[in-house]
Amino acid sequence: MGKRIVIALGGNALGNNLPEQMAAVKQTAKAIADLIQEGHQVVIAHGNGPQVGMIQQAMAELTRAEPEKYIPCPLSVCVAMSQGYIGYDLQNALREELLDRGISKGVATVLTQVEVSPDDPAFHHPTKPIGAFHSPDEAKLLIQQRGYQMVEDAGRGWRRVVASPRPVSIVEIDSIRDMVEAGLVVVACGGGGIPVFQTEGHHLKGAAAVIDKDFASCVLAQQLEADTLIILTAVEKVAVNFGKPDQTWLDTLTPEQAEEYMDQGHFAPGSMLPKVQAAVQFARSAPGRSALITLLEKAKDGVSGKTGTVIRQ
Repeated sequence: MGKRIVIALGGNALGNNLPEQMAAVKQTAKAIADLIQEGHQVVIAHGNGPQVGMIQQAMAELTRAEPEKYIPCPLSVCVAMSQGYIGYDLQNALREELLDRGISKGVATVLTQVEVSPDDPAFHHPTKPIGAFHSPDEAKLLIQQRGYQMVEDAGRGWRRVVASPRPVSIVEIDSIRDMVEAGLVVVACGGGGIPVFQTEGHHLKGAAAVIDKDFASCVLAQQLEADTLIILTAVEKVAVNFGKPDQTWLDTLTPEQAEEYMDQGHFAPGSMLPKVQAAVQFARSAPGRSALITLLEKAKDGVSGKTGTVIRQ
């Protein structure tokens, strides 16, 4: 029997702009279709770093040009926009690839909200830079007019920073589960999901935040009771002493071994560290679950145990 697999696509699977994205998703679709052809149930999550920044910048320029006509667009709405157009390209590329292989299977994107806690410490220490670079004067104006938190970014200008809270649960999980069990290929939790928190009654309010797509994919995989979480990145395997003469590639890790390497500082924050953290969280969530970290084009070989780094109990 095939496995139920959640795939977390990295930025290299989507490109940095619209033309790059349209070309990239064709190759991405081939790798995903390989798994579907093997008989696996597949759910796809993805990042949106360049895309949500592009949307934010475009909306900011509209607001600057015609302030009486346009109002600033909330970040949660920008994430929703990015889910829509990335999902549009992904599902069409997948549909075409599957039909070319003689596989008749529906592909659908779910606009996905992900609940976060308003008490998450991340809201008190925003660290995630997004959007355009600004001059010091522009940054000062954004702080005064919109209450943004701005930081100087490596000599390139000033950028807005927002919180990156941990995901708590997937709001549309029942719909996603029903679609998977009906045989559809589902694209969900785009950009880590639209961050929301509960207010009075059943109302969900968008949060000015960006959720890490690896952690969101982990929660999605847990709530779907998936067998495997695949986190795709720019290297075939995880390494310790990365980039050093004694660099060592890792085939398998237990959660305990992974935590020891994390404590020793082997994995870079904002790069490999959240991937390993999410993989450990999923592998520990239930007996028999495993996480795989590898390249997009090696996903099929990774699932069959030929490559990649596998984290399991």
